[in-house]
Amino acid sequence: MPMKSSGDADLAVVDEFDGGVGWIAYPDETMERASHAVSVDGDVWVLDPVDAPEVDDLLADLDGEVAGVVVCLDRHKRDAAAIATRHDVPVYVPDWMTGVATKLDAPVERFGRELGGLRAITVRDSSLPPWQEVALYDEDGGTLYVPEAVGTCSYMRTGDETLGVHPMLRLTPPRRELGGLDPERVLVGHGAGVLTDGGRALAEALDTARGNAPGLYVDSLRSFLG
Repeated sequence: MPMKSSGDADLAVVDEFDGGVGWIAYPDETMERASHAVSVDGDVWVLDPVDAPEVDDLLADLDGEVAGVVVCLDRHKRDAAAIATRHDVPVYVPDWMTGVATKLDAPVERFGRELGGLRAITVRDSSLPPWQEVALYDEDGGTLYVPEAVGTCSYMRTGDETLGVHPMLRLTPPRRELGGLDPERVLVGHGAGVLTDGGRALAEALDTARGNAPGLYVDSLRSFLG
């Protein structure tokens, strides 16, 4: 399987719940780049999307109109500009995130600690390694979106983990930033989301990240060696 696919998409819906939907445009790729849209107070927010012909149909099924497309990780420009242009809305980028706005071929708006009823949580802002990430939390609706620090794709999980911490963060998991949150569901930027008992899955992922790190690294080495 390729790490990242392009060309004709074969969209698969991976997360469906009241007020939101998630899809993977290229289900056969190793990275399992997941995209999401959530409806909050009548506004639909599209999060780190990878485009596909069926995307607009998914958005039309949600309650409300598309208010904006959000880039939540500095590496997740993906197809944000294309979808924003098609819906005549801005791309929203955290006000502290650098090196992203100028690379988007669409109007850009900045946001701080809140965006349309979503609480913005700075997960990581570092230059070594370069990594700027914001999570979005709809506490009333029970939905947490984390674009990169945790995921469910194969290279982020080991053993019986439901949700895993990114390999590069295993030794320094974002416990201060994400610990204590108790969402019903956790949506991620890579893989299908955890749609029930998300708070427990998140707590377990953060608590066991270091202890399970050797197993994950061995799995990764085996995969690399084929």
